Amino acid sequence: MRYPDDGFVLRVASPMKTLVQRFTTGLLVAAAFALMILGKADALLVERARAALGDALAPVLEVLARPVGAVSTVIAQAQELIALRAENEQLKAEEARLLQWRAVAERLEAENRALRAQLRFAPDPRLSFVSGRVVADTGGAFVRAVVVTAGARDGVAKGQAALAGQGLVGRVQEVGRTTARVLLITDVNSRIPVMVERTRDLAMLAGDNSDEPRLLYLLPSAQPQPGDRIVTSGHGGVLPAGLPVGIVSRVGDGSVRVRPYADLHRLDYVSLVDYRLPGVLDPDPAPPGGPQP
Repeated sequence: MRYPDDGFVLRVASPMKTLVQRFTTGLLVAAAFALMILGKADALLVERARAALGDALAPVLEVLARPVGAVSTVIAQAQELIALRAENEQLKAEEARLLQWRAVAERLEAENRALRAQLRFAPDPRLSFVSGRVVADTGGAFVRAVVVTAGARDGVAKGQAALAGQGLVGRVQEVGRTTARVLLITDVNSRIPVMVERTRDLAMLAGDNSDEPRLLYLLPSAQPQPGDRIVTSGHGGVLPAGLPVGIVSRVGDGSVRVRPYADLHRLDYVSLVDYRLPGVLDPDPAPPGGPQP
């Protein structure tokens, strides 16, 4: 068998090589243009695909965002609640402090009011007197008396007048070293010589454990009227004349009742006054105006 020689092969391959070289440059240029066009086409395609994907995922993202928003709202509300609780605790503490100061202010106001009431009936500065606080009410069904924080060391003596507010409230019955017991004018054992200021009619103010003591031993000609002022008469030599006691509240059925000027159920302070009078009242002295009819 005969094989082609080398010259023949070269003659056949040479035209093919030339043909390939001619079309190589063109093919490369065409490939470059194709790649450029394909790149632009891919960018538009990607952009369109991104837009379509965004449209498709938007509802899903919105649904997923709702729990996140709700959680954020809950967290914000929880933080606000914590802040409100802290503020509430602060306000409660402030309120407690204000209530304490209010209680102090009310107590001081009450004491100031009581002391001002005492000043409305200030004894003569030349007299010996001491003011004390009422610390106990020893009254009951049969006794009307109070205990005052003033005693023998303060110059208090038995028989001294006890004044409060606008008038006489009683007399010192017992004296200790630091306290004194005052028998009120409403006590059943109390007897105070008095007179009707308008008519100058003498009488005896007698307690009967009620809130309004009675006028005893009035003359038959006496005609007291509701509203008449009752003052001490000075008889007996212990209390001076003219100390206000109360006003006539009722007249009738053979009885004349007197309402004391001072509220004997709300005594805070009393002044114990020594008028330096030598007389001593008997438990039930003789009627100043003669025998009772």
